[in-house]
Amino acid sequence: QVQLAESGGGLVQAGGSLRLSCAASGRTVGTYAMGWFRQAPGKEREFVAAISRSGGNSDYVDSVKGRFTISRDNGKNTVSLQMNSLKPEDTAVYYCAATLGSNYFGVYVRQTEYHYWGQGTQVTVSS
Repeated sequence: QVQLAESGGGLVQAGGSLRLSCAASGRTVGTYAMGWFRQAPGKEREFVAAISRSGGNSDYVDSVKGRFTISRDNGKNTVSLQMNSLKPEDTAVYYCAATLGSNYFGVYVRQTEYHYWGQGTQVTVSS
């Protein structure tokens, strides 16, 4: 199985940028479709972005479209989330997740479709 470790979180002012990374170990990240989810205080965990195993397809929650970009580097065994124009409502713990979904070109947005999760990294956006 794969182990996932997120990094890159921190405190940033509104309008700033952060780049989250998810490093995989145990198995190559190329085996999995990947996703990012987040959980804000007092709220349920929600989908943020996902990318197919092929790397050619991605999807985003409406609230981050045009601001966040998910990418993968199978050679470095990492998946990244570039977050620009951050808003206070982006404050949350961000989780990386991996799924053994059978569709090479598929993008998975439901938490129940994911098999492996990282521990999360805190992102705080101040106003």
